[in-house]
Amino acid sequence: MSAASQQNPVGGQGHADGLPLPRRRWAVATLLLAMTMAVLDASIANVALPTIAVDLDASPAAAVWIVNAYNVTVVAMLLPLSSVAERVGFKRMFVIGLSLFTLASLACALSRSLEALTLSRIAQGLGAAVLMSLFGGLVRHIYPTRMLARGISINAMTVGVMSVLGPTIGAAILSVAQWPWIFAVNLPVGLVALRCARFLPDVPGTGARFDWASALLCMVGMSLFILGIDYLVAEPVRGLGLVAAAAAAAWFLVRRARGQTAPLVPVDLLRIKPVAYAVGASACSFAAQMSAFVSLPFYLQHVLGRDHLSMGFLLGMWPVAAAAMAPVSARLCERYSAAQLCAAGAAAMAAGLAWLAALPPDAGNAAIVVGMLLGGIGFGFFQTPNNRAMLGSAPRSRAGAAGGMQATTRVFGQSFGTALVAAAFWLSREQGPTLALIFSMGCALMALAVNAVRIHRDRLPAAARPAKSDKGPSS
Repeated sequence: MSAASQQNPVGGQGHADGLPLPRRRWAVATLLLAMTMAVLDASIANVALPTIAVDLDASPAAAVWIVNAYNVTVVAMLLPLSSVAERVGFKRMFVIGLSLFTLASLACALSRSLEALTLSRIAQGLGAAVLMSLFGGLVRHIYPTRMLARGISINAMTVGVMSVLGPTIGAAILSVAQWPWIFAVNLPVGLVALRCARFLPDVPGTGARFDWASALLCMVGMSLFILGIDYLVAEPVRGLGLVAAAAAAAWFLVRRARGQTAPLVPVDLLRIKPVAYAVGASACSFAAQMSAFVSLPFYLQHVLGRDHLSMGFLLGMWPVAAAAMAPVSARLCERYSAAQLCAAGAAAMAAGLAWLAALPPDAGNAAIVVGMLLGGIGFGFFQTPNNRAMLGSAPRSRAGAAGGMQATTRVFGQSFGTALVAAAFWLSREQGPTLALIFSMGCALMALAVNAVRIHRDRLPAAARPAKSDKGPSS
């Protein structure tokens, strides 16, 4: 790179293998600001639902759509928007998504009816989907290949911690302000991130034609699936009908994608074995994490008799451990395969959940902390190498599609984990929390099984392997 381009870190296309310093640091900070807002807003409003329902004169069942509208929009739009990003360019899409998210946050804060708030949350979810579809692709272009594991570990740590801290932060805001401030706090953060967006990598779009039919099938299929999962326990017939309709849409979508070079639904990437294994393991891992965190408050309060203050402390052990382990697993990525590291993480998470489920009613806080730390260590240890295998094994030209698939897999796994908790409570009201933890442990064991297959595959002779190993990223 020339001296002139080094002195002007904002201009130009940046480094061929990642961005130069100090532009890279500013790009990372911008990415993390946007990531924090998008992930937090998926759960930060949960604790405010009772207050919002009373203030807007809505029923609790109707108020739940304040959360559902956001989540359904995100999961339905992730893959189509990641395809759009590859065609028009990452930086332009980032500015569009962040602007929409920030304006929608203002609209949420100013809403004075449930209908207005729900529509604003849909717009906010659309902006969040734009941002989430870019995170994986941007990290691939921000960091040089030798630092990719470190970048993924920072992303994984941010997503993991913020996804479980949302209700805690929401409760803290409600203790000093009214519910509109839960959304209004996004405004200054969004404006700062918009100001810093110029430091992001200049990844040009491909200009290829957009597949509108596949986008429509994807949006319909994903929306129907999430709605079907939500209905499955309360209204099984309707739930099964929606899931069946989603499966039909998915079948047509995959059939359409098979003959395309860069399809909207990245079935081409799923033919890369490390990517396919990483997707399966990620879905199981996030299902385990989300089902645990939906059920643990009930378990701690109703089974182990903890008050709200103790619950906040105990639940905080998981994200603390996950954050501490993410950089450790990033350093180990150069010495061990993704399969080995992910298997160890999944085993630790399963062990922690089994420990918690087996605790007697008179268990002390120290015993609970052991289980929470084990679960958090396993989750944090798992995410970095698994995400590295998913993003690093995909061609750089398909970084946007890989990032969209990563985010979609996470949201899909979280939605499935939430449905498992609902099923557990439906099967037994009294034993529901414990049963949900057992279901969560089962998901962690499924992630372990996927990685056991990965380890077996890596031990095969090179000639017997259909695809490259997932020990390191490709360029």
